[in-house]
Amino acid sequence: MTRKRRQNPSDQSLDAIRNVLGAKAIIDREDAAPYLSEWRDRWPGNAAMIVAPESTDEVAAVVKICAENNIAITPQGGNTGLVGGQIPFGDEVLISLNRMNSVREIEPLNNTMTVDAGVTLAAAQDAAQQIERLFPLSIGSEGSCQIGGVISTNAGGVNVLRYGNTRDLVLGIEAVLPNGEIFHGLKRLRKDNTGYDLKQLFIGGEGTLGIVTGAVLKLFPAPKEKISVFAGVGSAQDAVSLLSFAQGTTGGSVTSFELLSRQCLDIVLGNIPQTRDPLAEPHPWCVLMEFSSAQKSGLRAVVENTLADAHEQNLLNDAAIADSDAHAAMFWRIRHSMSEAINTQGLGARHDVSVATSDIPQFLERADEAVRSIAPSARIVAFGHIGDGNIHYDIIPEEGAAKTALDDKREDIQNAVYDVIEKFNGSISAEHGVGRHKRDAIASRKSETELALMRAVKNAIDPQGIMNPGKMLQD
Repeated sequence: MTRKRRQNPSDQSLDAIRNVLGAKAIIDREDAAPYLSEWRDRWPGNAAMIVAPESTDEVAAVVKICAENNIAITPQGGNTGLVGGQIPFGDEVLISLNRMNSVREIEPLNNTMTVDAGVTLAAAQDAAQQIERLFPLSIGSEGSCQIGGVISTNAGGVNVLRYGNTRDLVLGIEAVLPNGEIFHGLKRLRKDNTGYDLKQLFIGGEGTLGIVTGAVLKLFPAPKEKISVFAGVGSAQDAVSLLSFAQGTTGGSVTSFELLSRQCLDIVLGNIPQTRDPLAEPHPWCVLMEFSSAQKSGLRAVVENTLADAHEQNLLNDAAIADSDAHAAMFWRIRHSMSEAINTQGLGARHDVSVATSDIPQFLERADEAVRSIAPSARIVAFGHIGDGNIHYDIIPEEGAAKTALDDKREDIQNAVYDVIEKFNGSISAEHGVGRHKRDAIASRKSETELALMRAVKNAIDPQGIMNPGKMLQD
């Protein structure tokens, strides 16, 4: 199939969009800046027009005009993405979902919640909490990221170990297709074997196949007990062994299990106010664990016994159990501040990768060797969701060096780390997506069969190539 040539938007087509939406939905030029850059300032963008519809029908109307005039579209949620997928190149119409921010329905008996795509993750969590339910997705940007965005990137976060990725938490989806038609898939069903599970195309699709405008989300009973533990361990291997041990001794109550290197902890403590080391002595590696139970069942005693037994088996050196919600929040402030703290040190080379959990220690060892061969004095900052094999492996300039000190080595470092990932049959994008950042790497590292299938899906649904072009797949 020959893809139609996209056009720069004409004044006539932009006027048609204005007429459909009205002035209130058009973002003026003086207010455009927050939509055209992301928080790392890595991918500055521009747009022919920025609009903020307030309904699915309005989104569909805008998309239909764009399709009729071969105008490219960039969907945008909370603009918290880390790979540039939400930033337009210059001649697109940017469609912001900010004004579509209603919780449509909550059903305690079904344990479901139907929301607009522009609802923030924190608002969805709060809505579930009001009916004593839990929406378990939790990431550092949850106060500003939006449901449509986390669906489009298949976000992970700290609770994947127990509840799964976003893909595992979505029952139904409503989306506007590239031709302006609406996919009505807001089903609350947990079983439906009537053909292809079409909603999966939009989960992790990064807006390249359509714009998610609504979703049915899974809810769970709210935990009656939650216990957070901050522990020091001697090595990454000890951390992996501790995870397995804790899972086996606490009756499946491990909700989160986060790994952070000493280097990472020191950067947080030195740059984020109101943080302090939870442990009296420094340790090479630390883990942050959360245990939870849907009923009060003496969980604290179980956790205390697990930690004592783990200490006897030399799986951990020391541990602190949070004795209040405020104490637990202090632990989690450290974890959720890591990206912010690392960002103060320069861009360096950031990696969001995954391997099998059992391979994490060897991956770290081999990746460290590869990086040291290119940038011997760089700081290696590793942290992540060890329970699901997701490591954020960041390389930043040595202390005191210019923030741009590694800019000329970034590509070499990235390729070296990706080469190590391939040896472990891992993934170069665990939860942040592909966007602009990893588009070319995907093109060179996925098999021709995989790429052909991806292009076939794209061409079938978006033959004009107008939906978020230049993201995920080479345009």
